[in-house]
Amino acid sequence: MGQKVNPKSLRIGISKTWDSKWYAGKKNYAKKFHADLSLKKFIGEKLKNAGITKIEIERSAKKVVVNIHAAKPGLIIGRQGVAIEDLRDELNRKFQENFEVNIMEVPDPDLSAQLIGENVAHQIEKRIAYRRAVKMAVQKAMEAGALGVKILAAGRLNGVEIARSEFFKDGNIPLHTLRADIDYAKVNANTTYGVIGLKIWVYKGMIFKLKEQK
Repeated sequence: MGQKVNPKSLRIGISKTWDSKWYAGKKNYAKKFHADLSLKKFIGEKLKNAGITKIEIERSAKKVVVNIHAAKPGLIIGRQGVAIEDLRDELNRKFQENFEVNIMEVPDPDLSAQLIGENVAHQIEKRIAYRRAVKMAVQKAMEAGALGVKILAAGRLNGVEIARSEFFKDGNIPLHTLRADIDYAKVNANTTYGVIGLKIWVYKGMIFKLKEQK
């Protein structure tokens, strides 16, 4: 089961919660759902270099609160908060709603599955050998404090004719343990010979033990 289910969705309601928090009836649900997808896509493309790991959306009757978790918050905020004001105004105009934008800094970028995947994908696109890029990313994450890292690379690796998949693993990844704090991401590397897909699992420890330590 653990190998077939998204580790985040498996833990919703136990150790993780939804990225989008709002309620809608049957008539408005699809509209708001697609609005969330468009909003996340727009912010992801606009702030591509800010190292975004997660976008949380909270909707109320009067406004939409967007919490952006980023490794480089300074790029989003800008000098004296000019860039974030421009972003808020652009969202208000494009989506015709009242937005409030909050920026959260990611404390450990080397432990974020999304940022690890983007880093490896960027290197593969620059024609760096995929094995070297992946092994360096795994080693860096383990040095940063991860208890386990697993990366799956699939596609026409090194430009060969037949597509294949390859696993790289270090440490422990308890996928069936619901208390385990596992970060997961899927990232694509667009190369000249096709798309190479990357799946990243990062195990950070037991979530209830982490709360006790804090």
